Amino acid sequence: MSSNDSGWKATSKHYKEANFLQSPAYGKMNELLGDKVICENFGENGRALMIVRNAKRGRYLEIPCGPLVDWKDKKGLKAVFERVKEIARQEKCVFVRIRPQLNMSSENMKLLSELGLVESPMHLAAEHTVIIDLTVSEEELLAKMRRQTRYEVRRAEKMGIKVTRGNSEELFHEFHTVQAETAKRQGFVPPSLKVLLAEREAFGENADIYVAETAEGEKIAYGLIIKDGREGDYYEAASTELNRKMPGAYAIIWQVMRDLKKEGYERFNLWGIAPAGQPNHRYAGVTTFKTGFGGEIVEYVPAHDIVISRMGYLKDLVVEKARKKRRHL
Repeated sequence: MSSNDSGWKATSKHYKEANFLQSPAYGKMNELLGDKVICENFGENGRALMIVRNAKRGRYLEIPCGPLVDWKDKKGLKAVFERVKEIARQEKCVFVRIRPQLNMSSENMKLLSELGLVESPMHLAAEHTVIIDLTVSEEELLAKMRRQTRYEVRRAEKMGIKVTRGNSEELFHEFHTVQAETAKRQGFVPPSLKVLLAEREAFGENADIYVAETAEGEKIAYGLIIKDGREGDYYEAASTELNRKMPGAYAIIWQVMRDLKKEGYERFNLWGIAPAGQPNHRYAGVTTFKTGFGGEIVEYVPAHDIVISRMGYLKDLVVEKARKKRRHL
């Protein structure tokens, strides 16, 4: 597929909830990694960017943060999902996994059920997140922060912490090295260097790594920001041991907020917090940090599946339920 999809601009303008996971650049990234990408348009502005995933447990079709369609048009929705199922069968997929940009509600869960979807055993994209409205003034952004968060932002300024950004290949290599060390300390699985470099190539200047340093030039924290449509996303992070005692990550988030605002983006998605009441969730450690910036806590409907091959899907269920328990998801 072409990364210069002229329809994407109209789609992202029409659907305010659209983010980079339905963008041409995300499609290009997946193609660079060897996956087949299919983009289907529905009507004037509707869109479904689909990735064919070749997993050992079974081949499946993934639609992250989509499809972008009119969810109130039930007749149109049936046509959309019939076409999606047709594509999945053509690609010999066991199932289709989607996580639409629909807020969590009993009505939306019922709608997905009526369309023949079943709740997935695994998550897809950030189902629980914090989204900061950037259309207000900088003074209002600061005022909406938790008192302790505002204190840490001010403390970073007083300590002379510097925040810079760039997207050189060298910086992506550096980020990968530090994130691997961070992952060992915090117990998560980081993306490979191959994935990071594919993101850099596909998103170009819309993929920036922010770096917080001491006044003496020692590295404290890193953040990978991806921008598309109306939104900027705090997609990946890394830190050194210095971040435990210095507010480097706070300085990064505040600088990103100001930069996105100046560049005309409407919102900043902090990309992933723990669901309420789940202290062992893998995002539990960053939830207090992210919610302190005063954004809206958003819960989307969970990922759902369309079963294409029942036997293959049952095999997948066993594997994914075990994985979910092991990773505290």
